[in-house]
Amino acid sequence: MLNKKDQRLRRSRQTRQRIAQQNVARLTVFRSNLHIYASVISDDGARVLASASTAEKDVRSQLAAAGKGASVDAASLIGKRIAEKAKAAGIEKVAFDRAGFAYHGRVKALAEAAREAGLQF
Repeated sequence: MLNKKDQRLRRSRQTRQRIAQQNVARLTVFRSNLHIYASVISDDGARVLASASTAEKDVRSQLAAAGKGASVDAASLIGKRIAEKAKAAGIEKVAFDRAGFAYHGRVKALAEAAREAGLQF
């Protein structure tokens, strides 16, 4: 019997196999109870091209009034930041890798904010 984490990792492996066939950079998301992390990984999976998280010092100072990084507002801020950093690195189109997390709440907020900031996926 698989526990909750193993089930999520199993789902993420299936997604990564499909994304690998697309030959496009992937925007991967990880959420913990306290923070949310996003990174754009090259199509061969060898390099991280851009990353953003609520654990960064300047992001934490922006979120000081709103609390910790475990909120939908924090996730949408990270979505905007990762889109800006990806565009600065010359990446316009990515595949969204939610790493087995449900497309709901913080993960959805991050994805929608990245789309609004001009990232295509």
